Amino acid sequence: MAIAGRCLGGAVLAAGLWLAPAASAQPAAGTGGQTLASEGFPPEYAAVRAAWRPSDVRVLAADGQELQRLRTDFSARRGDWLPLAEVSAALQRAVVMSEDRRFYAHDGIDWLASASAAWASVWNPGARRGASTLSMQLAALLDPALRRGPGGRGILQKLDQMQAARALEARWSKSEILEAYLNLAAWRGELVGVDALSRVLFQKHASGLTLREAALAAVLLRGPNAPVPTLVQRGCALLQALGRPDECQGLRDFTQAALSRTREVRFDAPALAPHWARVLWDAGLADGHGEIRSTVDRGLQEATVRAVRRRLSELHGTGVTDAAVVVLDNRSGAVLAYVGSSGVLSEAADVDHARALRQAGSTLKPFLYGLALDQRRLTAGSLLDDSPVGLDGGGGLYVPDNYDHRFGGWVSARTALASSLNVPAVRTLMLVGTDAFASRLVELGLPLTRGGDYYGYSLALGSADVTLLSLSNAYRALARGGDYAPVNLRAQPGAPAQAGTRAYSPGAAWIVGDMLADRAARARTFGLDSPLTTRFWTAVKTGTSRDMRDNWCVGWSADYTVGVWVGNSAGASMRHVSGVSGAGPIWHDVFDWLYRNHAPAPPHRPAEVEARAVAFGDGLEPARTEYFLGDTAQARFSPPDARADPGRPRIAEPVDGTVLALDPDIPQGRQRLRLRAVDAGGRVVVGARWFLDGRPYDPGGESDWAPEPGAHVFELRDAQGVALDRVRVIVQAGRFVAGEAEPGASADPKGGNHPVPQGQH
Repeated sequence: MAIAGRCLGGAVLAAGLWLAPAASAQPAAGTGGQTLASEGFPPEYAAVRAAWRPSDVRVLAADGQELQRLRTDFSARRGDWLPLAEVSAALQRAVVMSEDRRFYAHDGIDWLASASAAWASVWNPGARRGASTLSMQLAALLDPALRRGPGGRGILQKLDQMQAARALEARWSKSEILEAYLNLAAWRGELVGVDALSRVLFQKHASGLTLREAALAAVLLRGPNAPVPTLVQRGCALLQALGRPDECQGLRDFTQAALSRTREVRFDAPALAPHWARVLWDAGLADGHGEIRSTVDRGLQEATVRAVRRRLSELHGTGVTDAAVVVLDNRSGAVLAYVGSSGVLSEAADVDHARALRQAGSTLKPFLYGLALDQRRLTAGSLLDDSPVGLDGGGGLYVPDNYDHRFGGWVSARTALASSLNVPAVRTLMLVGTDAFASRLVELGLPLTRGGDYYGYSLALGSADVTLLSLSNAYRALARGGDYAPVNLRAQPGAPAQAGTRAYSPGAAWIVGDMLADRAARARTFGLDSPLTTRFWTAVKTGTSRDMRDNWCVGWSADYTVGVWVGNSAGASMRHVSGVSGAGPIWHDVFDWLYRNHAPAPPHRPAEVEARAVAFGDGLEPARTEYFLGDTAQARFSPPDARADPGRPRIAEPVDGTVLALDPDIPQGRQRLRLRAVDAGGRVVVGARWFLDGRPYDPGGESDWAPEPGAHVFELRDAQGVALDRVRVIVQAGRFVAGEAEPGASADPKGGNHPVPQGQH
């Protein structure tokens, strides 16, 4: 029996084949009983390399430089295909020593290794020792029919693998075989290819792998999922074979640390636009080579990321953690910069805040005034009453307030828009109509899901939710003279001007821009020196949503539109941060970078816009040159006589028609309604004579009143008892449904209240 066994071993040795004792002589599953490698094998080396696809898509900037990588294939982690010259010599040496030490001497089959393996299997039937060369292993990687099945390889499949290895050696060079093997081999877990291995386990490029790192990598090929003690034992043996036993010191800790890195991938290029990469991938813009060419300016993107992080760091302690920025080319609609979050500063860095729905605040006002100009409801010089107003909202009284809780009396539309006054905006919406305004916003691409009646008059103050990307592009319509066109994700560098649809007349768009660029007109709220002031022509508008949850700054020049949002992912309120102090500085920094080498000219005034010198009665505003559409021009604007007496007091609080309810959970004696009388300039009148339901009532200057159920009338009277102002208040049992106790509540047309922004500038 011993002789027969040795004769069998000799026959096997002559064939150059070793079979594991448990292997069957039948063909492996999936081979179809063939004894030759697949027809047409081997493929061309160039074809194999060209077919390689990383698990990440590469997003390129306009200049072709890498901007971002985005993981799109989660079946395996694959990096780039690396030429052999970019793989460290230490790794090449370690892999050859570990897997196929006579690689450069054989023709695809290592007959000595095969004989040794076969001889060992005869004398030790329980042993499992392989003799596959790198060429044989590569053949199995290239041809699925040659891959090991659950029970090992059968004799016919092994013969196929050997034949395929010799065919590879006949057509490919040794360098090509080693390069392909290093790029196609599975190393550990999901890691396939030397680039993924190096960037995940060792956090570096493969060209920089040390001998110790190379030894660990090489033994992973033999047992990708082997436990740490086994890897350490094999790694130390390999280091000794390579003549560096000293590298075994601390190998266990080194191995454990490397294997603990399973997620982070460190690429040479910084990650500059992760959210923009997702936008492009979702749009299906990847080419057949796993690349997406974008219009993003790499230098601008880097500058924008720096500005976001620097400005948010300055706001530390105010509750601000996130920001987003979009920069658009006015002509082509191309995206030149896109920052979706503050990155490391963010509480939710993966959230794309440029596409998240947030309350718009005062940023919708320019579209409202533009519509009023086109409808000839207003001119830039028209006077609007900035005084308290109570409006029936269906479920209660809607009482808008200004950001600073002050009222300025009569102001021009120019001042009202530039200084972001709320009450004049609501009065303008009363002229235009909520349905018409909501329809115009939808035409501008804003994602309103309800009609104007749903939002009510609060729509003037930005109660609708929008995204930064859609809002910035709507502003781009104003920058294009009222011509709307969607964001052009498919634009290429140097793309021509986009065709669009008319949303505003060129004259109305130009006048709105002129008002938003007027530093003097916005001085009432923002002063003459603020982040909104640039050394060149820009039109800009800020916005702050209810409870300081969001603030915005959006504006344009002749060439670009820049939109900025600042806030928190979870919607938490900020502290003492408004659009001008939160988003404004980032907006200013971006425009400064865009025009760091030159200053743009202001947009040309359309022929349909007439310039005329105007004056204002009662010295309300300084005389100036104003601009008009069609036949709307006039030389003088004066307030109605009823408001001409600056000394005449009026009731500022409560507002006429207020309906409120006593809260059953609060003792009635502790519930109060504030009483306040002011003059035409908004200053509190001390010592005003109050009457309640026809009887004298002394609130003590600026004080309050304990509400009692029923209908009540408050009056202000002069010394002769003549009524100067009168308001009616209704007190009901229940909870507050409207009025001064809830200045931010707007009546829902169906009877419920929903939040309305009051932090507006």
